[in-house]
Amino acid sequence: MRVLIIDDHHLFRSGLKYLLAGLKLNTQFLESGSCDEAILLFDADEIDIVLLDYYLPGQDGLSALNIVREHFDCPVVLISSEDQASVIRNAIAEGAAGYIPKASSPQELVAALKLVLAQGVYLPPGVLGQYELKQWNEESQAKREEILSDLSSRQLAVLMKAVQGKANKVIARELDIAEGTVKSHLFACYKALGVDNRTEAVYATAALALIPAKEFSMSPA
Repeated sequence: MRVLIIDDHHLFRSGLKYLLAGLKLNTQFLESGSCDEAILLFDADEIDIVLLDYYLPGQDGLSALNIVREHFDCPVVLISSEDQASVIRNAIAEGAAGYIPKASSPQELVAALKLVLAQGVYLPPGVLGQYELKQWNEESQAKREEILSDLSSRQLAVLMKAVQGKANKVIARELDIAEGTVKSHLFACYKALGVDNRTEAVYATAALALIPAKEFSMSPA
C-alpha cells in the first residue's frame, strides 16, 4: 500500500506517518510539500491513496483537490483544520473520498483511513449529524443489510468507485463495462439508498458505514 502525503509542513507529515503505523499494513509512505512537486516526483500508478492538506500555499483546497485527482487515479482524502460543514460538503461534491479534520484523535484517523482503504467513505460524525437521514436513525443496521442483499456485487462495485470520486468513464474502464451500464447501476444504487445524486450517495454510504465485500464478482453486468 503506497500512501502519498501532500502537506507543506514537514513536521506534520512526519507525525502523520507515525500515527498511520497503526494501520498495521505493509505500507510505503511517500511525501511531498506541494501538488506540483508530487506530480513531478510520482507517477499516477505508483500511488494507492493520497492524503491532501486542504490549505497549501497559493492554493485553496478545492483547486488542489482537482489538480491531484486529475493526475492520480486513486482515492484522495482531505485533511484539514477546517471543519465547517459547507466546506466538507463542497469537497465531497468535488470528488474527495473522505474528509478528516486535524482535530481528530489518532484512533479516529486510523479508523477513517481503514474505511477509505476498504472502499468506504469517511465523513466527520458532526457533519453526518447535520445531514437528514431520518429513516436510518434507528434502523441503519437493517437498512445496510437490505441494501447489501438487494444490490448485485457489480452494482456495489460501481457505487463504491463513484462515492470515491471516480468519473463514470473511469469506472467503466476499470470494471470493463459500458458507460451506459455504469449509469444504470448508479441509478439502481441511488434508488436503493433513497437518494438523488452522487453527493447524497456519499453521505448515505458514510452514514450507513456501507462497505462491500473485498472481492467483487466479475460476472457480466
